[in-house]
Amino acid sequence: MAGRKTLTVPSKFLIQASRAFGLSTSRLIQGGNPSNTWLHRWIYYLAAGFMFAAVFLRSILSYQTSPLLGSILILLSGMLLAFMGSTLLANKSPWFQALLIGLEVLVILRLLILTRTDYFAFLFAIQSMQVMQQFTSRGAAVSIGLTTLLTFMALYQQFGIIYTLAIVVVFFGGSVFLVTYIGATRRASLIEEQQQELVAELEQSNRQIESYSRKLQQLVAGRERQHLARDLHDSVTQTIFSMTLTTQSALMLMERDPQQVAAQLDRLVQLGISALSEMQVLISELAPEPRTSEGFLASLRQHLTERKRLDNLMVSLDVEGNQFLKPAEETSLFRITQEALNNIVKHAGVTRAAIHLHLDSQPRLEIEDEGTGFDSQKPIGSGQVGLVSMQERALEIGWRLRVDSSPGNGTRIRVEKVPGGVKQP
Repeated sequence: MAGRKTLTVPSKFLIQASRAFGLSTSRLIQGGNPSNTWLHRWIYYLAAGFMFAAVFLRSILSYQTSPLLGSILILLSGMLLAFMGSTLLANKSPWFQALLIGLEVLVILRLLILTRTDYFAFLFAIQSMQVMQQFTSRGAAVSIGLTTLLTFMALYQQFGIIYTLAIVVVFFGGSVFLVTYIGATRRASLIEEQQQELVAELEQSNRQIESYSRKLQQLVAGRERQHLARDLHDSVTQTIFSMTLTTQSALMLMERDPQQVAAQLDRLVQLGISALSEMQVLISELAPEPRTSEGFLASLRQHLTERKRLDNLMVSLDVEGNQFLKPAEETSLFRITQEALNNIVKHAGVTRAAIHLHLDSQPRLEIEDEGTGFDSQKPIGSGQVGLVSMQERALEIGWRLRVDSSPGNGTRIRVEKVPGGVKQP
């Protein structure tokens, strides 16, 4: 007979996994660097600021004696205000933000037409970076293409096609480089945000796993208590019940026939030895080390011998087939047999029973007696602890238990293996 399998391994595994999982997510959180987003953003602001400052100072130096300086400064100030407004409205009002960026394009185009000076075209790079920062890469590509065309149209009459093409190529290359950098940093920021969201989800999942593992531990502990209570009922409790009856018989014989007391006391000693043996078996099953076993059939035959000696119950055993059973099946079938024989001794009023064990393609176990019987059509209730225990044990291994009995016609208990198992209610 195989020892009971422990159910605490999955819960321990879940706890260990959840703890390791929690540590890994904590490292992910610590490993994230939120300052990178601000660093990229400030690089963007510094690049735009330096470009604007360079154009602003160049305009003052080039037009300090020109009446156009006032108009240039007003236009540059307007562009700066539009840039600041679109930055402040980022992710708040996309349409108004796009309108401000369009206003910047018009201001730069006005500067190019007003001054016919090429360096104002580099301000288009700022506007393209804005589009890339706040909108999509496709929008930035359209912006670069449009501003490149506007630059060429505004300057080619002043400088000629060749020189203008050279300016446009330089402008185009610089804009592409800056926009590519902004796009890369933006993607990095989006990935970092997604990682933070994923870490938050992982932390939530980790908490759920820990909660589940605690509940599983409680469930496993409850099931272990139930198993232990069932084993005690099926073995030691029955033996102690027999000891009680024997003690009562001895007390009554002390007055009527003192010579028979010795036999009852000897039986009481044997029952005590049997109870101690059962307790040792239960303790060994609770131990984490696997215990040695004589085999299911050997244990069953030994138990039938003890029932004959202790309860004067003659049980015939008929075995057909040689198919191996799982350890859990052997344990449950042994306990079911034990409980069925206990019921025969207590309730059937007979001294004979029969066990048929079929170890073929459709394994089954049948236990029969010709005792008083009972009404098996009534639902199994809380008062029938033995039948409830047998039914639970059968369900745990996926077998079906059926009880056929009627008053005066004996009882037959049949446990059979069902293909695919029996689902527990």
